[in-house]
Amino acid sequence: MPASSTRTKRRQPPPPPMDLPDFDDEVRPAKRKRRKDPTWARLLVIFGALLMVAGGGGIVAVRLGLATVTANIQTTSLIPKDSVAMAGANIDGAINLLLVGIDTESRAGEGRAGVLADSIVIMHIPKTHDQAYLISIPRDTKVSVPKNQRLGFPGQSVEKVNAVFGIGYRAKNDADEQTKRANGVEMLALTLNKITNGMKFNGAMLVDFDGFKSIIDELGGVDICVDQKAESIHLAKMPDGKIVDVWYDEASGKVRGLPAGAKVVVHEPGCRTFSSQLALDFARIRKSLENGDYDRQRNQQKVIKAMAKKAASKDIIKDLPRINRIVEAAGKAVLLDHGNVPLENFLFTMKDVAANDLVMIKTNAGQFASEDINGVSFQVLTAASLDMLAAARDGHLPEFLQKHPEFMTSE
Repeated sequence: MPASSTRTKRRQPPPPPMDLPDFDDEVRPAKRKRRKDPTWARLLVIFGALLMVAGGGGIVAVRLGLATVTANIQTTSLIPKDSVAMAGANIDGAINLLLVGIDTESRAGEGRAGVLADSIVIMHIPKTHDQAYLISIPRDTKVSVPKNQRLGFPGQSVEKVNAVFGIGYRAKNDADEQTKRANGVEMLALTLNKITNGMKFNGAMLVDFDGFKSIIDELGGVDICVDQKAESIHLAKMPDGKIVDVWYDEASGKVRGLPAGAKVVVHEPGCRTFSSQLALDFARIRKSLENGDYDRQRNQQKVIKAMAKKAASKDIIKDLPRINRIVEAAGKAVLLDHGNVPLENFLFTMKDVAANDLVMIKTNAGQFASEDINGVSFQVLTAASLDMLAAARDGHLPEFLQKHPEFMTSE
């Protein structure tokens, strides 16, 4: 879009917001209908897997000012500009972003915090720039980690993808914390570039799950539908209703740290409003779920989508002070690398991606394909999953999903 046209639209007052669909409505690209109102006029603070202010060209920029929005986004270089995994400055076509979620809380018996990537998501935006696909990579996915001369890493033939971040993180122990995290993201980007045979990223985002709490608090909780019983290994409930932290002992397979009279939190099936504490707990559970990490991915995507929908609700887009607090909270929770593209261009390019346009993608169509190596179980990407990732790499993901709807997550 020409710059003059963009400036003209930014001066126009935003139209009244539309009524939004119920939070448990299903979104499928084949049945998707174009909205009649200009989506740039809607607040679009999409977190976690979008996890960025994608409404920079819309009501956020109109009401807060683009300078206010960009000032609240922490930016740094997560993937070196000359890396084989970094795309060029042209974002006229399809866009791929790497989203990495880490849990920085120290947990007893789990070693150093912040070195495992709890969530790895590729966000694909087709060349139409009006929709977003979130591709969750299972944490136990078998990968080959490439050599990284800059970090002094010789390469590794077999590893789980969620450990790759830690390889980069620990490569330069004398570096500051932000540099260590950037090194972790770089190693992940290079590894995904290798297993996808050449996917390049237009940018990356590192998300501190702890920071999500303040965002959800500002949103006033999020509405989530639970479809199967999920038993926590991180939280317990006291007889007086107070929620306390506990931890899971992998060696014994038991929850530890339970105070007298406390019982682990159980998320029963049904639709309700979750607090920030319960929403993040729900997104972390996998051991009690029927399909383990695949169901965990699905639940994480539900939380992301619930946050996006709540951020776009009428109550919030009418409340300027609240919008400001949400933008500030989001800025503290994420660290953005906008690659070789100016941040303002990034925000305006993504302005038409709306909260209800998030399409959740599961590798292996949600089916387990495992391989045991020396007693360690790995998830293996099927040929069809590699074809799906190749479609995202080449900008043809919507066409692939039309032929393979089983890769889309239903709610």
